[in-house]
Amino acid sequence: MSNQYKTVLVLVFGIFVGVTVSLTSSVMADKKPAEAVGLPLNELRNFSDIFARIKSDYVEEVEDKTLLENAIRGMLSGLDPHSTYLNPDEYNELKIGTTGKFGGLGIQVGMEDGFVKVISPIDDTPAYRAGLEAGDLIIRLDDKSVKGMTLNEAVKIMRGEPGTDIKLTVIREGSDKPLPFTVTRDIISVKSVKSRILEPDYGYVRISNFQSKTARDLINEVSKLKKENNGELKGLVLDLRNNPGGVLNAAADVSDAFIDDGILVFTKGRIENSDFEFNAKPGDIMNGLPLVVLINGGSASASEIVAGALQDHKRAVIMGTKSFGKGSVQTIQELRSGGAVKITTARYFTPSGKSIQSEGITPDIVLDRYEVKDAADISSLRIKEADLTGHISNPTKSEEAIKKAVEEGKAEEAEDSQVKLKATEDFQLYEALILLKGLGILNKS
Repeated sequence: MSNQYKTVLVLVFGIFVGVTVSLTSSVMADKKPAEAVGLPLNELRNFSDIFARIKSDYVEEVEDKTLLENAIRGMLSGLDPHSTYLNPDEYNELKIGTTGKFGGLGIQVGMEDGFVKVISPIDDTPAYRAGLEAGDLIIRLDDKSVKGMTLNEAVKIMRGEPGTDIKLTVIREGSDKPLPFTVTRDIISVKSVKSRILEPDYGYVRISNFQSKTARDLINEVSKLKKENNGELKGLVLDLRNNPGGVLNAAADVSDAFIDDGILVFTKGRIENSDFEFNAKPGDIMNGLPLVVLINGGSASASEIVAGALQDHKRAVIMGTKSFGKGSVQTIQELRSGGAVKITTARYFTPSGKSIQSEGITPDIVLDRYEVKDAADISSLRIKEADLTGHISNPTKSEEAIKKAVEEGKAEEAEDSQVKLKATEDFQLYEALILLKGLGILNKS
């Protein structure tokens, strides 16, 4: 064994002994000394052997710092797609991203098969406007292949000065060839909650991601909808499609806004402070009125917590397609070096005790997204009873009164039968509104 090899072996043993002692000291309080696990000496020797061979035989010289940092990255990335090491620069980038305002494209991404996978485009961002969709695989960034890049390296390339362009090459399911997208970077300022009246008495709230203030914003938006409606709503559509998640506490608070009592979500992990249980407090901002929740394959993590809680408590009808299936919780722990480690510390479970990890939330009503053509021209050609020559009169209402009321827009029958939201705009939302109105009729009865 060369002196260089011996030096490396001592170095590696020093590093791993430090970590093992630290971990062992936290475990020994709950375990007997005889149960302590020894160091994996054969694996450590193998590691040090490879380290020494790279130092001596690799075609170019590599710094020890680079090799060890890459080893740490590999150790974490081998655990799951969400655990990772962040050097000081990458950690600063992450903190910039969590402020809610940064220069970039506006997509939530992960890694799959060595490519960057779009989990969800963020509403009203360059990526959303360019047409990127949940499930897209990005294979090239400008002229660079993403194969072999880390997720952090890819994100760093996608971020940049507002006003600059980047070309993305994307593989999309159902497309027979890669799709090119040119996206202009912009300041990404994410508004978590938006709302509008779909038609009289029926509201719509869209949550694009979960931030610390999302629940408060939700309550304010629902209150605003009630004022616009001049009274209590008859029902509400909560849109969580393409919502990639966010803060766990925010998801629990949003669920609590609609649920009076009981468990909302609970987590389980190996360490003591990773076990949490979130319970509802009395109060429902919709007072038990019908609620329909829209989800799809881009609904992940925190949005799945909300959908799972409302489904288990039978507080809402879940509609759409199966969600993403991320049922784990990550903790970011800052390191003395100025970097950080993001590591999966727990799984979360819906109130019924179901884990959605790799499974997702299955909607109560499965409804794919369809493109619907406007059939107004065809329907206008249809002949009705009132169009027939010599049709008999309506005994409860004169035809002149009906005609006048329709022309003036005062006929309740005409107003109630007109759905202002068109199926051509958003078929899933259109169907959610139809269901909501049906639930409202049953609720009234």
